[in-house]
Parts: sequence; C-alpha cells; structure tokens
Amino acid sequence: FISPTGGVRRRAGLRYIDALPGYARLMAYEYNASTIYLLAFTHLQMHVYQDGLLIASIGAPWTSAQLDQLNTAHGNDSLLVLHPDVAPKKISRNTLGGWTIADITWAKDTTGNIQYQPYYKYAAADVTLYSTGTTGTVTITASSSIFSASYVGVRLRIRSTECTVASYVNPTTITASVHGTLAANPATTDWSEAAFSTLRGYPVSAAYHQDRLVIGGARSLPNRLWLSRTGDLFNFNLGTGLDDDAIEFGILSDQINAIRGVMSGRHLQIFASGVEWVVRGAPLTPASVQLKRQPKVGSVTNRTIPPVDVDGATLFIARNQAEMREFLFTEVEQAYQATDLALLSRDMMTGAVDQDYDKARRLLFIVREDGKCASLTMYRAEQVAAWTLHETDGTFKSIVAIGSDIYTQVLRGETYQLEVFDDTLSLDNALFQDLGAPDTVVTGLDHLNGRTVRVVADGTPVGSAVVASGQITLAAPAQFVEVGLPYTHVITPLPPNMTAALPGAHKMRLVRLTLRLQDTKSLTLDLGRGAQSIALPQVPYSGDISLSGYGWHANLDTPLWGMSSDVPLDFQLLSITTELQVN
Repeated sequence: FISPTGGVRRRAGLRYIDALPGYARLMAYEYNASTIYLLAFTHLQMHVYQDGLLIASIGAPWTSAQLDQLNTAHGNDSLLVLHPDVAPKKISRNTLGGWTIADITWAKDTTGNIQYQPYYKYAAADVTLYSTGTTGTVTITASSSIFSASYVGVRLRIRSTECTVASYVNPTTITASVHGTLAANPATTDWSEAAFSTLRGYPVSAAYHQDRLVIGGARSLPNRLWLSRTGDLFNFNLGTGLDDDAIEFGILSDQINAIRGVMSGRHLQIFASGVEWVVRGAPLTPASVQLKRQPKVGSVTNRTIPPVDVDGATLFIARNQAEMREFLFTEVEQAYQATDLALLSRDMMTGAVDQDYDKARRLLFIVREDGKCASLTMYRAEQVAAWTLHETDGTFKSIVAIGSDIYTQVLRGETYQLEVFDDTLSLDNALFQDLGAPDTVVTGLDHLNGRTVRVVADGTPVGSAVVASGQITLAAPAQFVEVGLPYTHVITPLPPNMTAALPGAHKMRLVRLTLRLQDTKSLTLDLGRGAQSIALPQVPYSGDISLSGYGWHANLDTPLWGMSSDVPLDFQLLSITTELQVN
C-alpha cells in the first residue's frame, strides 16, 4: 500500500470470511448512519453479512448471468436494485431484523386507478386506439399492427384513463380491464403505455438528487431521464409543470448514447456509453433544467461499474476499461474535465471490472478481468495519484467498501471465497486464532484443506505446513496463531537519472543506502548480491538503517537496489536516501 503522504508498507492480508455458492456481486446496504451490511448476490440468492458474519440468506430474482449488470441506489433505509431485464426491486430490513426483496410501488391517485409511473408512446405518433366500451373489460383496436402476446399485463393510459391488457387477440386487437371510466370518444392518438414492463424492459440506473428519485435510461429508452416529484420519490406525474412536478426528457445529440449511470454531485451527473452530461438547475424544476454536454469519454457498456466520489471528484472507468477518469468541475472554465489518472500507469488499468473506494486508507481498488487488483492512492488536496498492483494465490472477482472495511471475492481453485483486507494479518485467505493456551493443534482450517500454508506462531514465522482434515500440527506449542497463504511484497525504484546532470557518465555504483523504517519486523534487501535478510537493531524497529552497496553498473537504466520478501511480518518504508558514485 502506498501512503498518500509518502512511503509504502506491506499490504494488509486477507482474512477468510465464508465460502460462497458461486460468483457473487458484492454491494453495500446502509441501514442507518451506524449500521452497514454487506450484500452478496449469487445465482437467485442474496446473502447478508454483518461484521463478517452471515446473518441471512433469502431468494432473489437475479441469475448469475445478470449480476454484472446490477445497479443500485441508496435512500430512506432501503436499497433499490435495478437490472434492464428485471422489474426494479427494493431491499429493506424491518425493525425485527427480517429482510425483504419486493417490487417498487408507484404512487397512485386517491381513487387508486391512476398509477404515477413513467409512460411513453412507443408506437408511431399517428397510431390510434379505439375502445368498444368505457368500463369493465373492453376490446381495444389499434390502427396499425402494434400488439403482441407480450402486451398481456402491460398498463395503458388512454387520454387520462388507465387500463391493463388482459388478453391478446391479434396484432391490432387486445382486451383490457379499465380502471375507472374511458371517455366515449372516437379513436384517439392520445395514448401511451407504461415505460417499464416485461415487454419494454426496465431501468438501468438510478440515484437520489435534490429530494428526487432520478432514473437514468432503460432497456428500450436508453437515452431518457426521469425525475420524480420533489419529496415523492415514486411519483412521476408530470402534472402541469409546477416547480415540484416530475420531469422527463430524452438526451438527444449527434448519436444515441445509452445512459450507464447517474450520480448526484455538485450537479446531476449523467454517464453514457459515449459521452458525459450534467443536468443543472438550482433547484431542478421543469422550467430550470439545463442539460450540458461534457467531455466525450464514455462509460463501460458490457457491465455496470458505478462511479465513486473521491474528495468531491467523481472517478469513473472509461468505456475501453483502460482509463481511470477524474470527472471534476473547474471554476475557471465553468465546465467539467475528465483527466485520465492512469495516463502514466496504463499497465495498471487493463480490463477493469469492478471498483470501490477505501476512505480510511485513501485507496481506490480496481478489480481487473485477469484476476489482479490495482489500487490507486488518492489525495487530491496534494495532487497525489500513485498506483500499485496486488496479486494473490487465486483471482479477485469483485470488491466493495463497507465502512472502513474492504471486502473482496476471490476464486481460489474452484471455490469462491469471501475475504476482507485486515491490517493485523500478513497472509491471504488467513485466519488468526487465540487457542486459549499454548497448543500444537490448530483446527478450523477446512477452507485450506490440501493447501501448503505459512504459519505465524506467537508473532514469529515458523515455516510451512499442509492442511489435512481442516487442521495442522505445530512443531512447538503456541497460543496465538495466524495461518494462511503467503504473498510477496516487491519494491523496485526508478533508476537514477544521472545522464542529464552528467552527460559523460557511463558507470555508476551505489555507495550507501539509508532507509527510514517504521514499526518494521522484517527487512529483505538486494544491494547487488541478491536478496539478503537484514538484521534489525530491535523488533519492531523504527529509525534509520544505512547499508553499503556493491559493484559498478554499466547499464544506467537499471535500478541499483530492490526489495522482495514473502516473510509474513510488518514492513513499512518511509523514505530512502542514496549516495552514488559516478564515473
């Protein structure tokens, strides 16, 4: 991990939490200011974790093939979950601790006959509908062939009266149940249908902005935006255009750009497949809406990767999945810029599939499709943006921030495992146990069966062991034991740039290297004769250590030293001073 104020330390280990039944999409559910749950969505299931413990598992409507396109919006102690092929769901926890996944309920008028959901006329503007009756079950005839069997269950609005399609007769004829009374008038073009349905698809993204629920894009209306009435989140009645009425409009430009995400910030931010937009208005009203196009970058389309807020800037992954863009309003230009934070670290951003931000460590974690996990240390006030790469004995699949904890799903062998970064551990897939008294048998390691593991006993690495029947046997008794899979931390410096200062230089040697360490328990260093373990004055050690280098380097483009160690002990390097001799 790279510190935002300089220095690096051995990354936190990964503590084993649970085994999951398959690939999972991890999401946060904030019940209140002090209680945040981890939701793990797997094939047709939702698993709820609190403080690393599984507390509930219930059925869910999303298949494993649909998980990558899930999107969420938090508000009012509930979580909206959206997918373009599944009706929007609201996940909530009751006061007794029970969990429910239910369809959202649109606001209705006082009679209950009018649902204030979004409507849209998908048919041509001149297509008319004619009803044989005004109440009960009626036959409706269209002037063109627009109907199909998929219309059954779809809600229609004819003039100001609504009805639900009961049966399909032929491409121009259906029967419907009328809610209220239809006007006894001839065929009319004044009709529409529910914007969201099994036939047309459902919303793609949502957010809460200025006390409105914002829906961005749908399967059949990819570039349309809906904003609810102020303070009435599921009421999309357009009314007469009063300040608190709902707002609806399409985002039209030189090409159709499907909305992939919406986010509330200084302005309402719209992230589409090929461009970014902002919706301005202080406050947003039907009369004050201003739509402004911003830099044309584009967002990922084959999956949902929600943008994250970092110190007032919105970070999102570009459509090519190889750029990390910082979407930020600039006072000078009075517009948004989208700076590429991975411009000088392109090898870090290859095939990004998930991301989330750890506010405590100031680390943005990005899971890549190759199973590695990049992290970006962000400190915008000091213009710090530093990249590093994390690997483990397995592949990272998804990641989420729950408060100050970063949970990740790792595929190890054929098992999907839920783990969390733990600053107290120095091994992966690890467990720490207090045996109560010194003992040689450590149990509870079923998730590591057959694996060769490393062991730290009473704070000292004691070598390797093979887990059998969920346990290992130590060579000597110990009370506090950490068992897990090893990983190696690697630090490689840039070569000194001496050719510009001394154009005639053609050889160089490292005379002395001074390291400033903090709370370090193990140090391995290569000064020109291979990696060697360096004895510390005390353990843990904080202070300076000076060491001599070896040999002349004719290749001035190679580093003069390096670090690489899999010793599962704390290591933190604050700074390095080098003394060089140049020929």
